[in-house]
Amino acid sequence: MRYQVKVKIKNIFFHDGIERRIRRPRDPETQKAYYSGKKKCHTVKNNLIINESCKVVLLTPSFEGRHHDKYIADQVGYCVPPGSTLYQDTGFQGFTLPDVHIVQPKKKPKGGELREKEKEINRKIASIRIRVEHAISGVKRYRIVKDKLRNWKKGFCDLVMETCCGLHNFRLNFRPWCYETPTI
Repeated sequence: MRYQVKVKIKNIFFHDGIERRIRRPRDPETQKAYYSGKKKCHTVKNNLIINESCKVVLLTPSFEGRHHDKYIADQVGYCVPPGSTLYQDTGFQGFTLPDVHIVQPKKKPKGGELREKEKEINRKIASIRIRVEHAISGVKRYRIVKDKLRNWKKGFCDLVMETCCGLHNFRLNFRPWCYETPTI
């Protein structure tokens, strides 16, 4: 006799931006486009979406370093399955997707303080969101992503990032442990 077991799968995703240093462009207009005020150097940016097991499920194309994480998400127009939960940081303030529950820490009001309960919730969200930071560090384990990229061939920057994300996902297949399901 065959038994069918229905398991309710929780779709939990995390997204964040990743900045990578590049060689300073020679053209002044290109320099302005690639200059990142945050890192104080010339960079390219991508957004990553990872799933609950820290595997990279989406990598956006590379954008100039001056663009914000939310801008990249809006331009690419990525989506996750309806009914899922998406954890994000305050860099995505105002980013929403239809039929997706978004979890984001609360920002401190200008000139004010957060209440103790809000701080506790923010710590809980940060302890769950650390997965995306671990995934980014897993991708940046490879020196070609971590160090300054000096190759200006068309498409090379994206190809490097795709390859390193694939290697990160492959390495996770042999990990002896996994994260617990997050709850807030």
